[in-house]
Amino acid sequence: MFIFKTTLLFFATAICEILGCYLPWLWLKRDASAWLLLPAGVALALFVWLLTLHPAASGRVYAAYGGVYVMTALLWLRYVDGVRLSGTDWAGAAIALCGMLIIVAGWGRA
Repeated sequence: MFIFKTTLLFFATAICEILGCYLPWLWLKRDASAWLLLPAGVALALFVWLLTLHPAASGRVYAAYGGVYVMTALLWLRYVDGVRLSGTDWAGAAIALCGMLIIVAGWGRA
C-alpha cells in the first residue's frame, strides 16, 4: 500500500510541475493571457510542497520521482498535446516507472 500511495503522490507532483511549466509556455508561445502565470506559480509551489511529503532523503525522492515524471510527461504529450506515442516511448516510460518502484521499495532498507 505504501508504494501505491507514493506512486499516486508522485503523479500528482508531476502534474503540478508540468502544469506549472506548461501555462507559461502557453503565454510565451501561444499568446495566451499573462494571467496564466498566477496558476502556474501556484502549481509550482504545490509541486515543491508535494515533494516534501515523502519520508526519504531528498536525493532518493528526486531519483524516484524522475521515473514517474517520465511517464507523466509522456502521458501529457499523448493526451494534452495529442502526439501519438511510439512503442519505444511506452517501453522507456515503463522502464523508468519500474526504476521508481525499485528505489521506493528500498527506502526502508537504506
